[in-house]
Amino acid sequence: MSMNNEKLADMLFPHVDGTPALYENMYPKRDLPDGAMVTRLGPSPTGFIHLGNIYGALTDERLAHRSGGIFYLRIEDTDSKRMVEGAEKVIIESLDFFGIHFDEGAGQDTDRGSYGPYHQSRRKDIYHCFAKELVKKGLAYPCFMTEEEIGAIRQKQEAEKKTPGIYGGYARCRDMSIADVEDALESGSPYVLRLRSKGSENIDPETGSSSVYFKTRDGIRGEISMPENIQDIVVLKADGMPTYHFAHVVDDHLMRTTHVIRGEEWLSSLPIHIELFNALGFDIPVYCHTAVLMKLDENGNKRKLSKRKDPELSLDYYKEKGYHPDALKEYMLTILNSDFEEWRTEHPELPIEDFDFSMDKMSTSGALFDLDKLEDVSKECLFRISSSDLAAFMARWISMYRPDHSDVSSDMDYLEAILDLGRHDNKPRKDLIYAEQILDFIKYFFDGYFRVEDGLPEEVSPQDAKEIIARYKETYDHSDDQSAWFDKIRTIAADMGYAAKPKDYKKNPDDFKGHVGHVSTVIRLAVTGRSQSPDVWAIQQIMGEERVMRRLGDYDPSL
Repeated sequence: MSMNNEKLADMLFPHVDGTPALYENMYPKRDLPDGAMVTRLGPSPTGFIHLGNIYGALTDERLAHRSGGIFYLRIEDTDSKRMVEGAEKVIIESLDFFGIHFDEGAGQDTDRGSYGPYHQSRRKDIYHCFAKELVKKGLAYPCFMTEEEIGAIRQKQEAEKKTPGIYGGYARCRDMSIADVEDALESGSPYVLRLRSKGSENIDPETGSSSVYFKTRDGIRGEISMPENIQDIVVLKADGMPTYHFAHVVDDHLMRTTHVIRGEEWLSSLPIHIELFNALGFDIPVYCHTAVLMKLDENGNKRKLSKRKDPELSLDYYKEKGYHPDALKEYMLTILNSDFEEWRTEHPELPIEDFDFSMDKMSTSGALFDLDKLEDVSKECLFRISSSDLAAFMARWISMYRPDHSDVSSDMDYLEAILDLGRHDNKPRKDLIYAEQILDFIKYFFDGYFRVEDGLPEEVSPQDAKEIIARYKETYDHSDDQSAWFDKIRTIAADMGYAAKPKDYKKNPDDFKGHVGHVSTVIRLAVTGRSQSPDVWAIQQIMGEERVMRRLGDYDPSL
């Protein structure tokens, strides 16, 4: 370290008396088993939490917990312009809603863990300590260029078809004398702190990037080759807060992150981050760049999911519709690991935590997100969840999103029986998808929401329908088993000129008004208001005799 660099560091950071060694001791290497991964989710509180957050968080969580490691939450809130009031609460609540749980990190009230603070806005002193160290080493310098000067440089670069940015001869403040820096500081000139990049200024004319390449290993993509960084990127902004690049390098080192999982859109920043790790003398974590979430457009072409075009990118979409957390996570795992579906087929009863999640099975090309496939996965997932757990989930969702339907969850035994309907048949029902659909599906069980939605079968006249209901009420015995119950409907059908078996009607349609199915549909309409529903006998057993008889008495087929 030269005397000039030491002097410059003290001029820029007179308030910093801590040393890197102090923080190294404060945040020691974690005592974890060999191979244990330490991963983190680092969202910015911008007010929009999306599918990509869950996609990344599930990867982080599975890798950490399958390896006996640590998964933590860090709030990256150094950009005050982008922060949205209440956004942090939304992030934490959304991740909790979808069953993404952290071992340590930022919380709504207090942090949990020994490597905090877990909000970057509260770590300014730490960043300044390491920024001062870069200045001492001659690897960072103050830059007093104005926005106008930088804009003019960019215009000149564009006109000359040069790589845009501040580097080499464009970095006018790189070699300022100590006296000139002192004068600028005394005059109150605002400045940023820039990295003095060691990257080669030899530019490849075809790519516009450095012609010097380096190789590194990506945890998902394997060995990759990239042009080294040449940019004198900003390390500290004019307000003294760090840029994302600098803050995450310092934090990932001190929080002892072993694997950084992030979207492939960050791949182009990797040379910057590797140069920063090297400049600071830190070990580089394993970077793992996941495939971008894609969807098929109306023409069958893949495109990136978009905030503007695709409501399903927002996690609010899934919360408001009431997708079960397990369903969304199951579906995400089918995208994240190519062998998950095969594993699930072979192990239908095991929790997803037993699946051997692996980076080796992750895709490097665009991951296709398909709502129809999510619905199929959700049907299977909800079928595996017990009716009592499903009832508890419905009650929670109703309280959050449909409080005007709170009576649906006021009798949990009744709700559980409804949700258990048809699950134990020879061909069990697998038609429940998400809470909003389930609520609409089961509304007819509750008198306050019951209405007759469908009309009579064309084979049954309103007069016949009235008589069918009258005969059904006369013969109704709530204690009948299913066989005895249906025998009575067959008798009513035959006595009124309907075929007792549908196949008889199909063979000789002119001999009958219709068949027993048409007769039972009238009863179904009276009890459920719908022409399609699960087994009517089973529905009546759940509703109870009093409600069934009231429905039969109120039904007017002429309306």
